[in-house]
Amino acid sequence: MTAAATPPIRLRYKADLRYDVRADGCDFIFNVQATRTPQQRVVSEALHVSPELAMHTYIEPVTQARFLRLRADTGPLRVTCETVVDLAHHRAAPASLEEVWISEVPAQVLPYLYPSRYCESDRLHRFAFAEFGSLWQGYGRVQAIRDWVLRHVDFLSNSSDANTSACDTLVTKQGVCRDFAHLMIALCRAVNIPARFATGIDYGADPKLGPPDFHAYVEAYVGHRWYLFDPSGTAIPMGFIRLATGRDAADAAFASIFGSVNWQAPLIEIEAIAGADGVCRVPVHCDDALSTDAGPRESAVGGP
Repeated sequence: MTAAATPPIRLRYKADLRYDVRADGCDFIFNVQATRTPQQRVVSEALHVSPELAMHTYIEPVTQARFLRLRADTGPLRVTCETVVDLAHHRAAPASLEEVWISEVPAQVLPYLYPSRYCESDRLHRFAFAEFGSLWQGYGRVQAIRDWVLRHVDFLSNSSDANTSACDTLVTKQGVCRDFAHLMIALCRAVNIPARFATGIDYGADPKLGPPDFHAYVEAYVGHRWYLFDPSGTAIPMGFIRLATGRDAADAAFASIFGSVNWQAPLIEIEAIAGADGVCRVPVHCDDALSTDAGPRESAVGGP
């Protein structure tokens, strides 16, 4: 099943970030703009910075993440990004997706097999093989890891901090979406499945969890493509808009700040709107494997 089989879902999101920069100014690196792939098309985008400042943009050639860099002097800073995106997911039957032999993993995917700062897969090797080593080596094993994390970790706001790692979450069995993602990634890598951290905007999160926010989820490399997984179970993968990907949260923060600031919680809005054909399609849970990755042929040229 291919993306062409289903008309795209059109989503509109707005991210509103506000800071009070303290003395001596501050440097910022933002990842708030949607990644462009054949399956995730940016229809329109309005980016505003107040006060007006010199901005520098950069597209990471492998992941296609879009970086916005700027320096702000003392005082208020506001960054808003309002974007309309068409999601035309690649769909596949989960049973058709086998894991990729290490010898066949593309060079640009290899870093996602290794331990990283927040995903200590080397420390979880024995545990992961005891739990998942006997399972069929394909999409189903990744789904089993996702389901295990969802069952064994409780979602609890403010239960972790910037230093919490996958091993910490395995011990405390609680966390927020980034902690769920780090633990799932570490367990996947521990059984030799490439997995990466994704920062995005999510549609369909339970309002009981609080106001809309940036979301962390997982992309695992099976069947020569990156597929979407949500180990926290708080949203609908069909409604994920990818902003950035990396080995873990250290590579894919929506904002990296170098200096002293006071900040407000991000204000996030997301909604499904009518597409080019006038039909509004709403993301739903489904049994298909979903991907907004470029795919193996495009990845050979432009990255995974």
